[in-house]
Amino acid sequence: MGILDFLTGEFIDVIHWVDDTQDTLVWRFERHGHEIKYGAKLTVREGQAAVFVHEGVIADVFTPGLYLLETNNMPILTTLQNWDHGFRSPFKSEIYFVNTTRFSDLKWGTKNPIILRDPEFGPMRIRAYGTYTIKVTDPALFMREIVGTDGEFTMDEISFQIRNIIVQEFSRVIAQSGIPVLDMAANTGDLGKLVAFEIAGTLAQYGLTMPELYIENISLPPAVEEALDKRSSMGIAGDLGRFTQYSTAEAITAAARNPSGGGALGAGLGAGMGMAMAGQIAQQQAGPWGAPMSAPAQAPAAPQTQALTPPKPPVEKVWHIAESGETRGPFSRADLGRMAADGSLSRDTYAWTSGQDGWMRAEDVAELAQLFTVLPPPPPES
Repeated sequence: MGILDFLTGEFIDVIHWVDDTQDTLVWRFERHGHEIKYGAKLTVREGQAAVFVHEGVIADVFTPGLYLLETNNMPILTTLQNWDHGFRSPFKSEIYFVNTTRFSDLKWGTKNPIILRDPEFGPMRIRAYGTYTIKVTDPALFMREIVGTDGEFTMDEISFQIRNIIVQEFSRVIAQSGIPVLDMAANTGDLGKLVAFEIAGTLAQYGLTMPELYIENISLPPAVEEALDKRSSMGIAGDLGRFTQYSTAEAITAAARNPSGGGALGAGLGAGMGMAMAGQIAQQQAGPWGAPMSAPAQAPAAPQTQALTPPKPPVEKVWHIAESGETRGPFSRADLGRMAADGSLSRDTYAWTSGQDGWMRAEDVAELAQLFTVLPPPPPES
């Protein structure tokens, strides 16, 4: 081996990139004057791609592997330079390393509430947030559309735009889904896949893909959540009379624990509540004419009457109908009756209401079948 061959081997370029930032998408290999020696070694690791840019034009893209930069390994760049087989001098070209691994645990969320029409409660405002994963699938397209000449492009520079795309598609999908608010928690997985599918076309124009999108939570305004909590509490409490007694006892206990919180007023209020509670207990233990139930009866006693809590008015159902692949509604039963009378609702029209197992024809639903059997009486004789 001659001294010239030895020195040539010692000064061979080794081009590679080791990322230790965890958020860099693109990094430019810096070289004085962008001069790359002919025969340099290029190392592209797994999860990377190397993009050569020559005179502002994207030339060759190298996938993971070890390359010796010669004319046979750089076909596009060789064509641009009109090199012959005897080429040995350095060439000027920019080398960008693109990170093709998944960037996970990225956050997204709705900055402003999303307004939708709920089948049960009407217009509602909701918020949502979650995480997503992003990945570069086309390094050349990503360089051309997003990065440009940025020597170090990080995830923060594009995450804001991606979040806007997610929120836009989520708002559109959730508004068209027709899923009741109380059932959204059971469908977050399907909603996330649907939103990711709708976003795929837009991201593909940037050379990106979104392998995963998760919806962690869908929340309602605080006032609505408080109303739902009260409704749940009433359902758990059951009998309203027992709930009132329990609340009275709790108020007396709280007043007793706070002797300085009301003085004579608190004492009088506690005494009054105690007397009211005692009166309720005595009324329950007394017979229909005030006689104790334990006293011997001289005559057959009339059946004991008990004050009943008036039943809650039934919640009127609302209906949706499907025509030509589109849904309409919500409609009350009275609305459907008028539609049946003018012919806009037929027996074969598909209808759905909350709690019903899928879409059914109107004549197969007992409540709607009656609309087609009620006929007007004969006209009066003149």
